[in-house]
Amino acid sequence: MSKTGNIFLVGLMGAGKTTIGKLLAKRLHKTFIDCDHELEHRTGVKIPLIFELEGEAGFREREVALIQELSQREDVVLATGGGAVLRPENRAALAQNGTVVYLNARVEDLYARTKHDKNRPLLQTANPKAKLDELYRQRDPLYREIADIIITSGQHNVHHAVREVERRLSETSA
Repeated sequence: MSKTGNIFLVGLMGAGKTTIGKLLAKRLHKTFIDCDHELEHRTGVKIPLIFELEGEAGFREREVALIQELSQREDVVLATGGGAVLRPENRAALAQNGTVVYLNARVEDLYARTKHDKNRPLLQTANPKAKLDELYRQRDPLYREIADIIITSGQHNVHHAVREVERRLSETSA
């Protein structure tokens, strides 16, 4: 693990970053932060409204500023937004300031977890599964580029995934 003790979770929406991150932080006695929830808290509005008013570009600018700040903290487990890796400055901040864990899940699992969630603006399309497939193809190489650890999520229960992350973290710090 890095000198800051930070663990940054990356992956597509529905991969389990928030759920796994909360449990992981509790088990490791770290502070959990969800980047999207923090952004909503600070702006006082939900992500879909930011997208509606400022577009994806405006949202990404806010996300960059937040990740720059949050990645400088110590002993945090940070669940990033699924598209955070699109910006090179986010990838650099995450890679330089902690251990990056990519939670990789099959598109079918992601779709099953997100199909009824109206708080995901990018999936408000006629074919959300096709959109997830497109996002996976676009973002998977970026997640892999900065990942110190890759965990397959979605095939096991959450507790199994958390134990696997812990095991892999202990291997990388040994």
